[in-house]
Amino acid sequence: MMRALYSGVAGLKTHQTRMDVIGNNIANVNTTAYKSQSMVFSDLMYQTTQAASGANATTGVGGINARQIGLGSKTGAIKTAITTQGAAQSTNDPFDVMITGESFFIVSNGIENFFTRDGSFYIDGAGNLAMTSNGYNVMGWQVDPADPTAIKQDTVSALRVMTLENMTYPAAATTSARIAGIIDKKDNDVNSTDGKIMNLEFYDNKGYKYTARLSVHAINGDTGEFYVKLDDVLDSDGTSIVPEGTDIKDLITFNGTAGATFTPPGGTEQTVQNAALLKYDASNGNFSYVGAAGGTAVTLAFDTTAFPSFQNISIDFSATTNVNNNEYSTATAIRGDSEGRNAGRKVGEMSGIDIQKDGMIYATYDNGQKRLLGQIAVATFANASGLAKEGDNLYSATMNSGEFDGIGTDITSGGGYMNTGVLEMSNVDLAAEFTEMITTQRGFQANSRIITVSDTLLEELTNLKR
Repeated sequence: MMRALYSGVAGLKTHQTRMDVIGNNIANVNTTAYKSQSMVFSDLMYQTTQAASGANATTGVGGINARQIGLGSKTGAIKTAITTQGAAQSTNDPFDVMITGESFFIVSNGIENFFTRDGSFYIDGAGNLAMTSNGYNVMGWQVDPADPTAIKQDTVSALRVMTLENMTYPAAATTSARIAGIIDKKDNDVNSTDGKIMNLEFYDNKGYKYTARLSVHAINGDTGEFYVKLDDVLDSDGTSIVPEGTDIKDLITFNGTAGATFTPPGGTEQTVQNAALLKYDASNGNFSYVGAAGGTAVTLAFDTTAFPSFQNISIDFSATTNVNNNEYSTATAIRGDSEGRNAGRKVGEMSGIDIQKDGMIYATYDNGQKRLLGQIAVATFANASGLAKEGDNLYSATMNSGEFDGIGTDITSGGGYMNTGVLEMSNVDLAAEFTEMITTQRGFQANSRIITVSDTLLEELTNLKR
């Protein structure tokens, strides 16, 4: 039989394989994070009808090249454009995550790990972050038991981000507060009997909110002397927590003293219960000190027998000044210190989950708190093209891709990052695929002609016996 016949058959098979690759690319043009493939040809093998010979220096006869007849083509390689980034598709789903860079998410079916660029995730019934398509768990690192604000980079495990413990954030009592603003010596409220009222809202350690009513009174504004008095403490309904017939100083003390002695302008010395002296520099109005012993803060102290869920509150006055403000004082009481710490809070309900660019997962709560839940780890490979496709947008490690060490890396260590609310689209170029389809069709057509012409030649041969 003619060798050309078999070369044509080999060519047809090879072009059919190339068409299969093209068809698969086009079929996956809208598959999340799909990486297109391309095929290259190589010649199959050769039949040598005469070996090459060297030149004869004695006779002067030159050498002869080998005579070889090719027997068709074969698939040389099928390459995957695995490192070519696909375009971003906006979904606005906070659990849709796109990797920028050459890393892979690590997912598990409970038995073995796989790798994917498909970041379409959701929270399953057990609270695990999982792939939407097949339910495989997304793997990462857990919070360090010794430090709830840090991640312990160890062997990857399933990221269980929704648990009963994570659904709420505990309440905390207020232990710090500050007074900030201007106290104008000519303010009518400051010079009145009731004084300039400042309401300090605070929490006990059960998360209940209360209000301490403080008032600022002038002693001698020209010398920068005032006193601050605790008038009452109210619950969230506006009811005093001090039982009727009980003196407030017996349960709640301000500045740690039973009373303070002051001499108002033109008056006589008097003792004011639950009050602290507030002093400013008469030359420039800058804060000087507060309290009986001086300093920047006084203490609102509670009787722990009567109020076991309360904690003492240190109130800092250093952010106040005594300057002209058109006879209007702006002094205001604020929970927490100057950096917002120790402000107290109610019990918080989880209001959302946020995935950061480095894969850190935080829960947010309606009391303003955040909690670290874990971190999505990624895998990188020396030869990502060597990964084996497993279907379902999954890859597995091979001997030629390099092994996964079971721990993974932080995506930002390689210059990559994660975006939420977007997914990576397929990197298939339809224009290129259609062009490849045309050349493949023509190649298949040409190889079929080899077969038909070879058949015609064989027919002529068989007709010789007629």
